[in-house]
Amino acid sequence: MLGLDPLYVANEGLFVAIVDESVSDKMLYQLKKWEHGSKAAIIGEVSEVHVRQVLMKSNIGGRRVVNMLAGEQLPRIC
Repeated sequence: MLGLDPLYVANEGLFVAIVDESVSDKMLYQLKKWEHGSKAAIIGEVSEVHVRQVLMKSNIGGRRVVNMLAGEQLPRIC
């Protein structure tokens, strides 16, 4: 509606961890036991197929490269 891409809007209070696949399920289990981690989820994986790129898969199966933002989309209000 406002023409803003939610991938580049400030999201304070979120936690992203990149962990080895061998411990990912255990870490997810521990996070979900925490009161603030009930919505924790594995949202992606590291691959050697597209080195140095982030690919996003949409709900309908499309893929898009997520590029670095070249400036600030919104002024920081905090």
